[in-house]
Amino acid sequence: MSTAHVPASPAPVPTGSLIEARDVVKSFGETPALRGASVAVAPGEIVAVMGPSGSGKSTLLHCLAGIFKPDRGQVWFDGQRLDALGEAERTRLRRTAFGFIFQFGQLVPELSAADNVALPLLLGKVRRKDAYRQVAAWLERLGLQELGHHRTGELSGGEAQRVALARALTIRPRVLFADEPTGSLDSLMGERVMDLLVDLARQEGTTVVLVTHDARVAAYADREVMVRDGRVSTQSRAAAVPR
Repeated sequence: MSTAHVPASPAPVPTGSLIEARDVVKSFGETPALRGASVAVAPGEIVAVMGPSGSGKSTLLHCLAGIFKPDRGQVWFDGQRLDALGEAERTRLRRTAFGFIFQFGQLVPELSAADNVALPLLLGKVRRKDAYRQVAAWLERLGLQELGHHRTGELSGGEAQRVALARALTIRPRVLFADEPTGSLDSLMGERVMDLLVDLARQEGTTVVLVTHDARVAAYADREVMVRDGRVSTQSRAAAVPR
């Protein structure tokens, strides 16, 4: 079967975008994941990327974050070609400018909640005393101040995801990438995590790229982007969150 790339019609993009994919193509072996996906996200914007399973939405997020390099097309961040950077420079950006939160948190189970939140700061050469001062402040903002010494395996799903959110935001990233951040939570705890994520992102001025299959989660965003068959097919303003 041919996997020849047919460029999709360019999707409308915000003026002055912070991060952008331009006609991105990505395959894994003979299996195409993205077939010319284009999307742009403005500074401070919260964008939900939706689509059916296997549509390429998570692959698009990983390309925007510099985790995957596209086979063709371009990824831009803050005026520079992210896909043209070497691995060391992309790793530096992921440590200093990008935050990540995933469905199952991906916390280090042998470490305490506070130690998990401190990791990106310590990797960034922040002094240990200063790092843990910042950690204490973030744990308090997220209502976790009494749980900092607990190992993450002792926490509930909602508590662990709030720790993951604190870890993602503690470096004050320019962009927060969230891949199904409520997928392992019940609806009530999912709403609480999304309330916190959006409120903190607004307070910090953080741009958010959020992958979800849940319309209620997508409704927290400023705009929804639909991915189908590896292409961005539609973009629309998100619906209001029902209360």
